[in-house]
Amino acid sequence: MKKKHVNARLICQVSAAAALVLAGNAMAADAFSSDSKWMTGDWGGERTKLIEQGIDIKADYVGEMGANLNGGYNDDKTARYADQFGLGVALDLQKLWGWDNTQAKIQLTNRNGYNISNDRVGDPRAGTLSSSQEVYGRGHMVRLTQLWIQHQFFDNKLDVKAGYFGEGEDFNTFPCEFQNLAFCGSQVGNWATNIWYNWPVSQAAIRVKYNINDELYAQIGAYNQNPSQLEHGNGFKLSGSGTKGTVLPVELVWSPKVNSLPGEYRVGYYKSTADADDVREDINGFDAATTGDAYKTHSSKSGYWFVAQQQLTSHNGDASRGLNIAANATFHDKDTNFIDNYQSVMFVYKGPFDARPKDDIGIGAARIHVNDDVKKNAELLNASNGVSDYDNPVFSPIRETEYNYELNYGIHVTNWLTVRPNLQYITHPGGVDAVDNALVAGLKIQTVF
Repeated sequence: MKKKHVNARLICQVSAAAALVLAGNAMAADAFSSDSKWMTGDWGGERTKLIEQGIDIKADYVGEMGANLNGGYNDDKTARYADQFGLGVALDLQKLWGWDNTQAKIQLTNRNGYNISNDRVGDPRAGTLSSSQEVYGRGHMVRLTQLWIQHQFFDNKLDVKAGYFGEGEDFNTFPCEFQNLAFCGSQVGNWATNIWYNWPVSQAAIRVKYNINDELYAQIGAYNQNPSQLEHGNGFKLSGSGTKGTVLPVELVWSPKVNSLPGEYRVGYYKSTADADDVREDINGFDAATTGDAYKTHSSKSGYWFVAQQQLTSHNGDASRGLNIAANATFHDKDTNFIDNYQSVMFVYKGPFDARPKDDIGIGAARIHVNDDVKKNAELLNASNGVSDYDNPVFSPIRETEYNYELNYGIHVTNWLTVRPNLQYITHPGGVDAVDNALVAGLKIQTVF
């Protein structure tokens, strides 16, 4: 009960502070200034004062448009828009209440809109493996995305975080400088079917990190695996009802300097203790598509990942500009997981032009491979149903490998607004060879209020 009381008190204090500041300073002179970090400015200096007191109010918006220019399952051209609003507060509890080396955060998100990938790029019977609008999903509702407290022990060697949050905040983390999902955020959560929930879904969790030295740390976590938290209307669910198991990730992270330029390298492993259905075999070890019996149940599922990010060059001695390379790879349990492996590589040049030193240009390629047993399962299912014509509504599409490519240019309009037009090319959408390759035009808008 003590923890709930503290959380309630935090929310009340922050809400009151935010309301007073917004009401008193909505017309601050520095709102919409290109040099400001925030669209609404510094609220006459009150925002900076709040940060100095330990209260950092955060509000942001991401909007993504996707239009099918050519190809795909349905070449009837249209455009779709999806977006996300975020509102939260980061708290320095040492400044607020004198709790040494302690931080907390509360974050709400709301997603809305529609995705061009669902019925234009991909066959609705199979969908696509990636998404041309990464912000789409888990939406049309408000979610409690973060509610946690964090404390450092032993001269900051040991770091413990507990509360409600997702695995991708700490494990397999990756920035989002693209619009296609295959290049954005924690990739394990995109392919570890039904167990690893990425933003904006939160889970009851604890993460323990140990800093081995200035460049190397190891961490382990435990996350409640609860499918009911995905359901509409359960965005604020804090109870454990519906729990199926625990996701246990471990990771080693190395952040060296190479030629004085920053890099980050991650290797990790996850295991879920929740029961997982076999993708092909029934309870007797035969093909479930043929026998019609229930799929065999496994007591767990697992996988591992690699992430590499490295700045390769600086621009005329300016380390804030230059060429960066990044690569991701994930591998998953072939008995139980729909996707058994994924790889991607990306290049981003920050500050390509002297006249536009804060812009960036990016190009990426990704490969997503469907488990061979999934393909075999579909073939057996079609045979048992006596269908071979792809256009037959009963036909189960054969899925193998999908490739995604993106070229984008990030226009740094102001310090609080980035607009990122992009072109995406999807080969074999959904891994289905029968679907035409698709060209998608995208536009990503990111702003901080």
